[in-house]
Amino acid sequence: DTVAALAEVFGGDSKLKDRITTASTKLQKSLLGAVSQLHPKHVFEVPEEQSKTCAAFLRRFLERGKIFSTNYDLLLYWTLLRNGVEHVDGCGRELEDEDAPSHERKWSELRWGKRRETQNVFYLHGALPFFDTGVDIVKEEYDTHQYLLEKITTRMSKGEYPVFVTAGDGNQKLAHIRHNRYLTYCYDTLCSITGSLVTFGFGFGEYDEPTLRAIRRAATPHGRRTGNANEPPSLLSVYIGVFSESDVAHIRKIHHRFGCKVHIYDAATV
Repeated sequence: DTVAALAEVFGGDSKLKDRITTASTKLQKSLLGAVSQLHPKHVFEVPEEQSKTCAAFLRRFLERGKIFSTNYDLLLYWTLLRNGVEHVDGCGRELEDEDAPSHERKWSELRWGKRRETQNVFYLHGALPFFDTGVDIVKEEYDTHQYLLEKITTRMSKGEYPVFVTAGDGNQKLAHIRHNRYLTYCYDTLCSITGSLVTFGFGFGEYDEPTLRAIRRAATPHGRRTGNANEPPSLLSVYIGVFSESDVAHIRKIHHRFGCKVHIYDAATV
């Protein structure tokens, strides 16, 4: 839509504008179709036992650490909420009319930024509930009338789209991230993690260079940045879950690029 508008402002060929609009419409319908066909309709389509098991796995990381996800779907969000796992995704409400009497005050929709100082759940590539309004990053939420996915689909049908990193190669992905303040904050937080990182279901493929770059930056000794050579590195090790021998071979091939100790574990044991 933005490209079509620019073409019109600069007097572009009308056929080109029509092609851009048609392509945009097809892309929108494809995204809507993919969400509708591939995503569970609501949280209770996920078996309770699976949900509880996932919650138990995730809870230990939130007790003293952080969770970073590169998935767009609602599964992490659903798991945390359904099982009462305490977490902070950085979103909160803001008082819209401070001067109004207490019983008449109105609160905003969920906006990202209000609680980012204590945030411990980060969606590195965006996610279905997060929308960029141009002014704020807002999060769609449950109510008593519609499933969350239905509300997201309604927004999308109106031309509003979730914060997604859909670019191709690593450089394009990083450029997309840097042009969105929510994604930039998540990425910069990953760049400054300490201790150890555990990865699960992440393959470090050819399009995952930004994530690898962030890990390598986190592993760079603070002293190299501050001038104090006695300061220890912030990230000491990474534990990478693998599912096959080819996964093992791939990680061993690139292990030197992490900048810290690399350990491999069998993801099936999780």
